[in-house]
Amino acid sequence: MGAELVGVEKQHSVAFDVNSLRRDFPALDQKVSGRPLVYFDNAASAQTPLCVLEAMERFYREDRSNVHRGVHTLSQRATAAYEAVRPKIQRFLGAEREQEIVFTRGTTDAINLVAATYGRKNLGPGDEVLITTMEHHSNIVPWQMVCKERGAKLVVAPINDAGELEMDRFRELCGERTKIVALAHVSNALGTVNPVEEITRIAHDAGAVVLLDGAQAAAHLEVDVSEIGCDFYAFSGHKVFGPTGVGALYGRYALLEAMPPYQGGGDMIRRVTFEETTYADPPMRFEAGTPNIAAVIGLGAALDYLRGIGVAAAAAYEAELLSYGTQRLRDIEGLRLIGTAREKVSVLSFVMEGAHAHDIGTILDDQGIAVRAGHHCTQPLMDRFGVPATARASLAFYNTRQEIDRLVEGLEMVRSLFG
Repeated sequence: MGAELVGVEKQHSVAFDVNSLRRDFPALDQKVSGRPLVYFDNAASAQTPLCVLEAMERFYREDRSNVHRGVHTLSQRATAAYEAVRPKIQRFLGAEREQEIVFTRGTTDAINLVAATYGRKNLGPGDEVLITTMEHHSNIVPWQMVCKERGAKLVVAPINDAGELEMDRFRELCGERTKIVALAHVSNALGTVNPVEEITRIAHDAGAVVLLDGAQAAAHLEVDVSEIGCDFYAFSGHKVFGPTGVGALYGRYALLEAMPPYQGGGDMIRRVTFEETTYADPPMRFEAGTPNIAAVIGLGAALDYLRGIGVAAAAAYEAELLSYGTQRLRDIEGLRLIGTAREKVSVLSFVMEGAHAHDIGTILDDQGIAVRAGHHCTQPLMDRFGVPATARASLAFYNTRQEIDRLVEGLEMVRSLFG
């Protein structure tokens, strides 16, 4: 395997210049604890390229004004820059029309929007919402809330020891009572890539709609919602090298059109009187109030950047890193990988004998290596594997094999202290 990987790496070396790309990310060029930073916390928040920072600064320096309805020049420029991002997201997700793209504060906000509007309207006593064991809390709690309110039931499809969805059980659980299927496209804690096209077909055959949590997938996979066939798809800006506090929801237009508003206020109305209010068409119906204009513009710049380097090229390079990292970590005595699915993206979650995940994270930080330690907002998943927490090294296209070697050196130090 090692020789094979070296050959692949050479094959991509000209087309994918990692050292050049790293120069686009100012935060990577610093020292932590006296050593060059190794940033392996990309699943929580990826770093931001300079072009995104510049796009946001340009808005604040030159175009700072509110969007929509303004007739003066600054408002017109701000509105044009803001609305230009909607078709970029449409192309990024493969949606049929830009009116199917709703700006949100991120994936959590998008899932809550669907639960509070489509869920509240369409769920009733005896109905079921089907999720999986590997879900982020953001794709558990909103459904618990609406199920409790509407008298519906939350049903959980199990996973196997590798962290893969048990498809036979999923088929059994997805039946005539299932109204909504909501699951991660990619698990944030395991890296597992779910077979979303097959899942969508099963759900639609049962008469259910499908929401995909794309927070972890959008930066690592080419997403085409038309090909997948899902009804809703959500992702966050800070996972795709953009700003925090912004994201988007794709929804099939016929569903969005039938859904009630999520919040009331400015920009989501057609006409207001004291007796009655009529609402705007989607997507404006779901975008009440002044939005995070600079962040939306920054998200557009991040998607331009990703398009420029090529999501497929980045994914191929990350797959090489994942294979190399998996091989290196498996050689560490006392280390157990959590999440070994055949189809996965660049997430390495693990536990070590005698060491708590927080101890691992602290010791690695002393070596200038940033990993995530904890339950990763997936406490039921941790319970499934019988661990309180894991350490998680999540990779991006600007990481290198040399950084993985540094991680291994740090983990050997952990082993020497706790082994």
